[in-house]
Amino acid sequence: MYEHYQHLDFGYRGRILTVTMNRPEVRNAANVRMHRELSTVFRDAARDPACDVVVLTGAGAAFSSGGDIVAMQEKIDDRSKWVDTAEEAREIFTGMLELPKPLIARINGAATGLGATLAVYADIAVAAQGAVIGDPHVKVGLVAGDGGALMWPLLVGFQKAKELLFLGDNIPAEEAARIGLIGHCVPDDALDDKVYGIAERLCKVAPLALRWTKRTINHTIRQLAHGTMENGLLMETLSQMTRDHAEAVHAFGEKRPAVFKGR
Repeated sequence: MYEHYQHLDFGYRGRILTVTMNRPEVRNAANVRMHRELSTVFRDAARDPACDVVVLTGAGAAFSSGGDIVAMQEKIDDRSKWVDTAEEAREIFTGMLELPKPLIARINGAATGLGATLAVYADIAVAAQGAVIGDPHVKVGLVAGDGGALMWPLLVGFQKAKELLFLGDNIPAEEAARIGLIGHCVPDDALDDKVYGIAERLCKVAPLALRWTKRTINHTIRQLAHGTMENGLLMETLSQMTRDHAEAVHAFGEKRPAVFKGR
């Protein structure tokens, strides 16, 4: 089922499917191809008869550092590519919410931007103690509209979510677990025991009861997602066209602080 994927790897551990974002040389940042693959992988996993539980993780030292800066420049140069990105973003998170099987985020390292949103959209998130989580959309002149604006307030409350998303700073995994942004923070060498221990327990639960419980819980989230994500993606699209966003991308390439002017 997965032979056409280029930047996602797949492996089975019994009835557990592990999906690994595999661009370790750039901390698993999502280029155009990887973003497109993320928009289809959860629907493919839903149809996979060989698995009952899905684990999402990253290769190397990071979970995912979010959007690839090179890809951001391509979308500034050719705005039509952003239209595809916005539609794919909707499909990524709809796919996660609609996936009938439990989805566990194995956060082995930094989960930032898109990586953070993938982590918090999972049904269960377990992070290594050395990991950090953050959504720095504002730091690159973008609205945190592709999912963060929905799930962060639901998990940690609106006021705390505003502080975290307004500042865009990374927070240690231990703090993320303390405030409820993720479920668990464990010592680095205990990550697999915790993740696959939970996954193996889930494999023993009555499958239909488990899937329908997830569907019931996600019913409210899906209703909220429809309005929040549509507005969020619209606002993010507007911010993608600003000079501030272009300045942030140029500053990153030139290894200097960005100077924002509100335009």
